[in-house]
Amino acid sequence: MKSDVQTIRIPHLGGSTIGYRFGKPYDASLPTLVMVNSFITSSALYEPQFNDAALSATANLLAIELYGHGDTRTDVEQFTYWDTAAANLQVLDALGIPSAFVLGTSQGGWICARMALLAPKKIKGIMPLGTSMDHESGQSLELGCWNGYEFLTPSVDEFALPVADDWQLTDDFCDAVLQAGLGDSVTPEQRDFWRATIKRNYAGDEGRRRLRMCAINLRDRDGLYGRLDGIKCPVLWMHGTADAVYSVANAEAGIKKFSNSVDAKLEVVPGGQHFLSASDPSAVNAAAVKFIQTWNT
Repeated sequence: MKSDVQTIRIPHLGGSTIGYRFGKPYDASLPTLVMVNSFITSSALYEPQFNDAALSATANLLAIELYGHGDTRTDVEQFTYWDTAAANLQVLDALGIPSAFVLGTSQGGWICARMALLAPKKIKGIMPLGTSMDHESGQSLELGCWNGYEFLTPSVDEFALPVADDWQLTDDFCDAVLQAGLGDSVTPEQRDFWRATIKRNYAGDEGRRRLRMCAINLRDRDGLYGRLDGIKCPVLWMHGTADAVYSVANAEAGIKKFSNSVDAKLEVVPGGQHFLSASDPSAVNAAAVKFIQTWNT
């Protein structure tokens, strides 16, 4: 997997350096699809989208890396998903892109929604993938989702203390994230790539601090159920039946909250994993082409 990540400065949080990647040079005659990656991955998650000829011909593909992820950096240690949503909108402004569709995998899904809430005139439609619009609630557990507190609290506690500059994450930690995201579909090549990428990006004490904040954000995030009626743009939520983190039943509950969307649909992908953009790129890419062509008005 190659990396063509660039960085751009924006004013949010007193000044931030945001990592982003275009699939090809920006073409102002095409709509833009922003892609937001999952927990402790990077823009490399969207290699299957960058390599899809039909999708690349339909829209400018722009992956923007969240706070705490990839090449994105800020001097402020505390940040939230709302900060990433605001930063992504500032990146669009800085790049001279007046409007965009947004696709997001897992945590990227609720960032899609936050971007639409913050800039309803700029966001033309959102595609949440394998996500939840709820917080880590009792209802979420009852609907068959993971227990985020059990999964993440040991890491939040473990990463609370300073570490040496040569500190690295273990293979077991990296593999647990991949197992949750891709299940048994993960290939040896994917495992090797993400082990190396995650270890490199979160090395040393600076990496440890960013990783801890990513885990806190995922575990302690606010839910959006009370806000989703504020989203008017079209919504296409795609969810795999083999998603080990969030259930189809939870997605069915969540899509109903987009009560004022011009068109809010849930598309269930048989056998699809949590990192749906990586496990089932053919289904996701074809749906994205159709969604953009339908709503690019």
